[in-house]
This record gives sequence, structure tokens and C-alpha cells, in this order.
Amino acid sequence: MASSKLRKSCSFPILLLSFLNFILFIISAASVAPIVVLKMPPTSLGWALLMVSCISLVSSFVGFYSQITHFCFITHVSLILASSIGQLFCILALFTKEKSSLSMIKSNRDPREAKLLVRLECGILMAMFIMQLGVLVLACAVHSCWVREYEGLEAEREVTAKKRSRRIARVQEESMANAAKIAEIKAKELDEKMKNKYGQWVKTDFEG
Repeated sequence: MASSKLRKSCSFPILLLSFLNFILFIISAASVAPIVVLKMPPTSLGWALLMVSCISLVSSFVGFYSQITHFCFITHVSLILASSIGQLFCILALFTKEKSSLSMIKSNRDPREAKLLVRLECGILMAMFIMQLGVLVLACAVHSCWVREYEGLEAEREVTAKKRSRRIARVQEESMANAAKIAEIKAKELDEKMKNKYGQWVKTDFEG
């Protein structure tokens, strides 16, 4: 019940985060294609680019899972940060040192085609980096919304528990008071019976 309230209160940010994770998943999958086309098996730089793409794919998947369980926020953020740092380094390597990157990739394709693929990969990495930052900001916003709503629910539970304990204490006091009254009434009835009984004996003895 509490989780349903949390989802209702953050429904639009969660929907937007799901959409961004889906787009990020598609872009990350698309970033693998230029690396494979350039050189297969990849060189060390190619493996680094593939690793960054795989981390981004995993982070988008964990993003979906964290919205369901609410327990993978730290893992999701760690993967986003690792992927973003890797993307930034790869962008700097491909954008500022294009010739050295091409020589490190050691592609067997035409130089113009290889250069086009490297620039395409750089553009995809830039899109991934921007999308990753958007996912990071939105994930933090959704998590803070969940925490805020959870704290509100906990406060409501505490208030409800206090009211319930007060109600129980009041009922116990009333029941104890009623029990005392009943005991008092029974004691009075017993006293009256004893007085009537012993009073008749004393009267009979006196008459005899």
C-alpha cells in the first residue's frame, strides 16, 4: 500500500525516467555497431569503447529494476557515474586525438570510412553522455521524492500508532473503572446479604 502511494506521487518522473532509460538502452546498443564494424576482434581502445557501452547498457537495465524495487539506487548511480566518466574520456580521446585513435583502433577499412565511423562513435558517445546526465539528475529527483514520501508515511504511522495506544489506554482505564465499580457493587450486595442473614439470627436468638 505504501509503495503504491509512492508510485502515484512520483508517477510522472518515474515515467520520464523509464523513457530516458529506454532511449539510453537503444543508444548504448547502437554504440556497439561502429566499434564492431571498425575492427573485429577489437584492439585495446576498441575494448575500452565496448566496455563503456556495456556499462551504459547495464546501468539502463538497473535503472528499470530500481524503479520496481527501490533498492538499487546506489548501484544505479555508481554505474551511471562510471559510465559517464568512461564516456567523457572516450569522447576526449576520439575528438581531440582523432588520428592517434584511428591508429590505435587499427581498422582494415578505408581511411575515410574509418574516420566517419570514429566520428559517428564520438557523436553517439556524446548523446549517451548527455542522456546519462539527464538520467542521473532525474534518478536523484525520484529517489528524493521516494524518501520524502516515505518519511511522510512513517510520520503518519507514528501518529496513528500514538492515537491507537491512547485509545487502548483509555479503553483499559474504562474497563478497570467498570471492574472496580462492579466489584464495589458486589461487595455492597454481599454486605447487605450478610447483614440480613446475621441480623435474622440475632433477632431469633434475642426473641428466644
